[in-house]
Amino acid sequence: MDIGNMLPVGVGLAVLTGLGAGIGIGVATGKACEGTARQPELAGKIRNVMLLGAVLAESTAIYGLFMSILLYLKIK
Repeated sequence: MDIGNMLPVGVGLAVLTGLGAGIGIGVATGKACEGTARQPELAGKIRNVMLLGAVLAESTAIYGLFMSILLYLKIK
């Protein structure tokens, strides 16, 4: 099997990391809203932890996008 034939599949899979990041950020935001509703006095700490998680999830998506671009450029 030639590796050149599998590169488009790799590009598609690398782009799908954005899907996981979007789901992760959505779940984190929902849980942060629940936590703030239950304990409003901890809103600042909850927000900081949620933003840290969102940054980590988004960096995963950016890494996947970067890898898909590299794979795509290798195809051409």
